[in-house]
Amino acid sequence: MMGGNMQSMMRQAQKMQKQMKADQEKLEAESFTGTAPDEMVKATFTGDHKMTDLVVNPEAIDPDDPDMLADMVLAAVNDAMKQIDDATNSTMGKNSRGLGM
Repeated sequence: MMGGNMQSMMRQAQKMQKQMKADQEKLEAESFTGTAPDEMVKATFTGDHKMTDLVVNPEAIDPDDPDMLADMVLAAVNDAMKQIDDATNSTMGKNSRGLGM
């Protein structure tokens, strides 16, 4: 009786592992675009945190205030990172529900 239960648990674990891998691959293929206030800067990342694009509105470039542009880039990047984290938690978290974690 114990052996059959263990085999069933192993099959479930393997199935869950395959699902997690598929979910991770899908997440990594997604694109996330973070924006700064007024959409003056947009930063696009893949789900595995690789930047694929950075768009800066020419109006955001003030030679007398480079710190403002840096702040807008940081805001856009942080927005995209939050989107990735939220999607990761939502997608991958479903695989651990009910495991007592």
